[in-house]
Amino acid sequence: MSPAATDRKAQLVQLLRDKSVGIGQFTLASGRRSSYYIDARRTTMSAQGLELIGELGLAAIHRAGWEAGLVGGLTLGADPVAYAISRASREAPPELDAFTVRKEAKRHGKGRRIEGCFAEGGSVVIVEDVVTTGRSALKAIEAVSGAGAEVVGVLAVVDRAEGGRQAIEAAGHPLEVLVSLADLGLPPESAG
Repeated sequence: MSPAATDRKAQLVQLLRDKSVGIGQFTLASGRRSSYYIDARRTTMSAQGLELIGELGLAAIHRAGWEAGLVGGLTLGADPVAYAISRASREAPPELDAFTVRKEAKRHGKGRRIEGCFAEGGSVVIVEDVVTTGRSALKAIEAVSGAGAEVVGVLAVVDRAEGGRQAIEAAGHPLEVLVSLADLGLPPESAG
């Protein structure tokens, strides 16, 4: 990683610490209790966060060698990450258009589950704000694969190191992460 990229990552880490990390007792979506909570949306939806995530996310995709034309994931956490990377790709082509995967298909209009610039037959990168168990990424993978796209990789802003990486990789997809728990000064917690 170049010195400039290292500086940008340090800025993202500090922004996550300032805006997104809460210490205390929290119940996660899985129902498990945790001594910290990472509300990444407070970072991913901030102006500075969008800039940093777009730049760093796009660089990670390029470093991984993933050739894709689309970036997206399961709403709501993935949306700002996908949009930030898509916007950043205008400055560092090739361009990546964004899409979002609904939790379930609409019951009106065209009844779509995938919205935006999605195209059957395309190559996509699935994105996440925080990977915990990997279930959200796997749901998005299932939806886009079922709609005829090829998933070339998964990119997350933060990995809670609670089995998500293993689940995603066991499904045959590489995972790149922008920020680790160690970067944030947080201890790993048992997924038990």
